Amino acid sequence: MSYCIEYHADAEKDRAALNASVRIQVDRAISKVSQNPLPKSEGGYGTPLGNKGGKNLTGLCRIKLLKLGIRVVYKIIREGEIMKIIVIAARADGEVYDVAAKRNETL
Repeated sequence: MSYCIEYHADAEKDRAALNASVRIQVDRAISKVSQNPLPKSEGGYGTPLGNKGGKNLTGLCRIKLLKLGIRVVYKIIREGEIMKIIVIAARADGEVYDVAAKRNETL
């Protein structure tokens, strides 16, 4: 059973800023993970985040698109089975995790 995918308002802008071919690959990865976005420890596809660079990202998971150098950070909302996309960005020395921490505070 697939989780419903929702985007943080700024994540929508992140997605729109991607090159069309990259956007297609990111959308496919998100769609695949939405089939079971739970952390790997619970049998899902998600890689849980903890503390990254001094930022508390507990409760968030990531998708790594290695060849593209893109990270997608998302939050699982178990009530209603929602996969909330927080940020889509290039890895850029952990900057993606700084942005994720800031955006997660506004949820």
